[in-house]
Amino acid sequence: MANQDKLKIKLQQTKTIMIMKRMKNIVLIAATLLSTAVFGQKLGHINSNELLLAMPERTSVENNIKKYAQDLESQLATMTKEYQAKVQTYQSQEATMTDAIKSDRIKEITNLEERISDFQQSAQKDLQKKEETLLKPIIDKAKKAIEDVAKENNYTYIFDAGVGVLLYQKSSDDIMPMVKKKLGLL
Repeated sequence: MANQDKLKIKLQQTKTIMIMKRMKNIVLIAATLLSTAVFGQKLGHINSNELLLAMPERTSVENNIKKYAQDLESQLATMTKEYQAKVQTYQSQEATMTDAIKSDRIKEITNLEERISDFQQSAQKDLQKKEETLLKPIIDKAKKAIEDVAKENNYTYIFDAGVGVLLYQKSSDDIMPMVKKKLGLL
C-alpha cells in the first residue's frame, strides 16, 4: 500500500510541476517586461489559470488523466499484492526450505521489488507525457485566443496575473471577458 500512496503523491506533484513549467515562459517574459520602460504601450492582463478552469475541455482532460492514473494505480496494486503474497509465502515456508530454494525465492522477491520500482518510475513519466499531450491543445487554444484578442484590440503586452508576477496594474486592462467571448464561454 505504501507504494500506491507514493505513486499518488508523485502523480499529484507531477501535475503541479507541469502547470508551473507551462507558466515558466510567461513568467520570464512578464518579469523582463516589468523591468523595462513600456511608456505609451497598451497593456493588458489575464489570469490564465482562471481561463483554463473556465474552458469546458478541461473537465474531459482531467477525467482522462484521472482514469489513466487509476489504471496505473490498479496495475501497481496488482504488483503489490503479488509481492506481498510472495513475501508471506516465503516467511511461512522459510523453515522448511532448502538453502537453494530460499535463495531462489529471495531472488524472485528482489526482482519483483525492482519491477515495482521500475513500474513506478515508468508510470510517473507516462502520466506526465499523457497530461502534456492532452493539455497541449487546450493551452494552444487559450494562447491563440489571447493573441487574437491582443491583436484585435492593439495590446502591446499581455501579462499573466495567474502566476503572481503582476504586482501593479494601474494602467492595465483585464482582457478575460474578451478572451472568454472569443472562446464562446460567455
